[in-house]
Amino acid sequence: MFLRIDRLQIELPQPKEADPNAAAAVQELLGGRFGEMSTLMNYMYQSFNFRGREKLRPYYELIANIATEELGHIELVSASVNMLLNGPRTSETRAADPVSAPLESAKDVRNTHHFIATAQTTLVGNSMGQPWRGDYVFASGNLILDLLHNFFLECGARTQKLRVYEMTRNPAAREMLGYLFVRGGVHALAYAKALETLTGVDVKKMLPIPKIENSVFPEARKFEQQGVHRKLYRFSPEDYREIGKIWNGPSPAGDGDLEVVDGPPAGGRLPDLAEIPAEFAPEYHPAEIYEIAQKLTARAR
Repeated sequence: MFLRIDRLQIELPQPKEADPNAAAAVQELLGGRFGEMSTLMNYMYQSFNFRGREKLRPYYELIANIATEELGHIELVSASVNMLLNGPRTSETRAADPVSAPLESAKDVRNTHHFIATAQTTLVGNSMGQPWRGDYVFASGNLILDLLHNFFLECGARTQKLRVYEMTRNPAAREMLGYLFVRGGVHALAYAKALETLTGVDVKKMLPIPKIENSVFPEARKFEQQGVHRKLYRFSPEDYREIGKIWNGPSPAGDGDLEVVDGPPAGGRLPDLAEIPAEFAPEYHPAEIYEIAQKLTARAR
């Protein structure tokens, strides 16, 4: 079961204008082969299908706990894409005139699916609008193989995040990317340490992949200065306490010890998406649906 908190894992800056082509690129990090949907579902199904859970509990708990954090990463990337698609949109309560082609500019954006299918919000798909696929999930039942795959998946995800970072200067994208450079590094290191306990191989010597430090990027550097790269959050009131048997010791960066933090990060405000009458979202006449909501609120009192 999951406890949901109505906040993002960090605060995202509001973009000064809509940037739908940047949104299309960032969409890859949500529903692409190495996107957050894939990290979530790989770790989730590995935790569902884990054999010998009681005997191998530290490894089970590590995978299950990281899977829970990936739920928040999906929400964070989604918020970034939505902010890029919408920009600083203000509320519109008047119905749009569909005859005047209010969405005409959308025909020139790279991923028109964002405008046609989801009313300028995220897709369960990649940067080209192709749906996320279930065969991206790898859950072999062999613990070492699954952990090795997870290490590879985190490194592949980092590579694509770095490339997307190089494609846009938009702060709503780069802030999210800087945070996920750091958190993805935590996950890659956690899987490397788990593999080392099982095999004796010092997999963490391969990090970072690609061979460029997070400190190069100002958006990531500030999170490392806060110690976020040394923290593994425990996303449960009572469970997953044995992850500390794997996540411990000095940080490879030599700047302190690894620590398990009880509970999620402090987080930031979840942006509120304004209505778009031209997309019939949430309706053609927004004022009418708001009036209904106000009546429900008044009745509840």
